[in-house]
Amino acid sequence: MEHVISFPGLGLTLHLNRVAFSVFGKDIFWYGIIICAGFILAALYVNRRVPDYGLTSDDLFDVLIFAVPVGILCARAYYVIFQWADYKNNPAEIIKIWHGGLAIYGGIIGAVAVVILYGRIKKRSIPAMLDLAAYGLLIGQAVGRWGNFVNAEAHGGETMLPWRMVIDGGAGVHPTFFYESIWNALGFVLLHFHSKKQRFRGEIFLEYVAWYGLGRMVIEGLRTDSLYVPGTPVRVSQVLAGISCIAAVCLIVYNYKKHRVYAVPTEINPVNPDNTEEEDNK
Repeated sequence: MEHVISFPGLGLTLHLNRVAFSVFGKDIFWYGIIICAGFILAALYVNRRVPDYGLTSDDLFDVLIFAVPVGILCARAYYVIFQWADYKNNPAEIIKIWHGGLAIYGGIIGAVAVVILYGRIKKRSIPAMLDLAAYGLLIGQAVGRWGNFVNAEAHGGETMLPWRMVIDGGAGVHPTFFYESIWNALGFVLLHFHSKKQRFRGEIFLEYVAWYGLGRMVIEGLRTDSLYVPGTPVRVSQVLAGISCIAAVCLIVYNYKKHRVYAVPTEINPVNPDNTEEEDNK
């Protein structure tokens, strides 16, 4: 389970074992540890920001209790649906997520669905909750992609660029896991500082969708392990990324043009939870 990963152009060689340690004969993988680390960092940050959005720590942890398992199930379902040829003759393999096969877009869809449902049931501002989710998703994705690095997966096609990555003595390839990690980390930093000038609830989430979609659309085109629409050369996540990016940009422009919006106050108005004021009818 060890991989030799080198970066010839940088003079760097690493010997990476997927297994961190064993407990009672059960292997604990670095991938899982890294994913957990990303989750914890995301939860800690979001917990500090909940008062800014008129919510509480209880709201956060109530949502996480359901969003995490639902997100994992949806991430697995998304992968299996578009990789059905590998599972149709062996359905028992579907539940074995430890063998790999989780798609981040499926996880995002599942988590967002839980947030919306919770907001409706508990009468919380859904746009505010989605804004907080955006921060957490960016942190989790930025950290989690390093789990792909340890597994020597989620890389791109061959390249001779100075930062090319060589796995087990093969050809140099694009370290697309790194591209996406850096893109998400930069997105988090930008949105963190931009949030001080946020002008309507839901803006941060829409900007996350646009930012992540733009980056994923480009990076997905470099990868060699993409999921495809069955029987076509169409990369599912690339198309979804492009559509979601365009839709988010359109919604941002719409909100900027159709509403006279101001700096968002700390407390959410219970009558107008999205904190927007429509133009006066004169």
